[in-house]
Amino acid sequence: MTLRVDRDQAPGVAVLTLDREHRHNAIDLETAGQLSAAWRELRFDPDVRAVVLTGAGSAAFCTGIDRGVQVPQPPSPYSVDDPLLAIGPKACDLWKPVIAAVNGMACGGAFYLLGEADFLIASDSATFFDPHTTYGMVSAYEAVYMAQRMPFGEVARMSLMGTAERLSARRAHEIGLVSELTGPDGLLPAALRAAQTLAGFPTEAVQGTVRALWSAKQAALRQALAQAPALIALGNLAPERQAELFGSRRLGPEFRLR
Repeated sequence: MTLRVDRDQAPGVAVLTLDREHRHNAIDLETAGQLSAAWRELRFDPDVRAVVLTGAGSAAFCTGIDRGVQVPQPPSPYSVDDPLLAIGPKACDLWKPVIAAVNGMACGGAFYLLGEADFLIASDSATFFDPHTTYGMVSAYEAVYMAQRMPFGEVARMSLMGTAERLSARRAHEIGLVSELTGPDGLLPAALRAAQTLAGFPTEAVQGTVRALWSAKQAALRQALAQAPALIALGNLAPERQAELFGSRRLGPEFRLR
């Protein structure tokens, strides 16, 4: 299993841990399927009333889709298969509150998950960035999800600057992307504390409030996401050219932290 589900950390709380530390918790097709299945299973579990989502280890929360994944595509310019579209809780019709506990790097496809969490708690060593433009890819779904959570100028800068910059946990907290900062050792306890509080409230009221909050943004979100496939088809370089750019990247910390 590449996704751990633990129901014993706190009463009424499930902890979902992306467990591919050796790949910076990047999501392969197996993990994508496990995430979708886990969210749908939690919909029917009356003993789980709140969820914490995190990544194994301290280096990364999630670095998006695994570069080694081969995703078969239909032979049509009007249809694109994206294995990450159903990895988030809201896409799987889960309206129990989800708290993301972000440790280390969160980038690219990680925003499909963060975009559907209800709020974020982060280690002070966490960083956020979107590598798409650096490697000749359109940031569409990722940028749209983050535009729901960040001031426009901030998400525009992060989406456009690629790997040249990373958003620090401190800056993410200043702009409201992150609701609470902790030390690395305090991250999971802080997320569990908040989740256990929510799990202790009447779950119908909590889920109704989650649904109400998301209704305020869902119409615009759906309209924006509907444009994503065409923009990706128009703007992405050929996969071979993307691979060349990715393969030629510098391995050192050649980025500005802001």
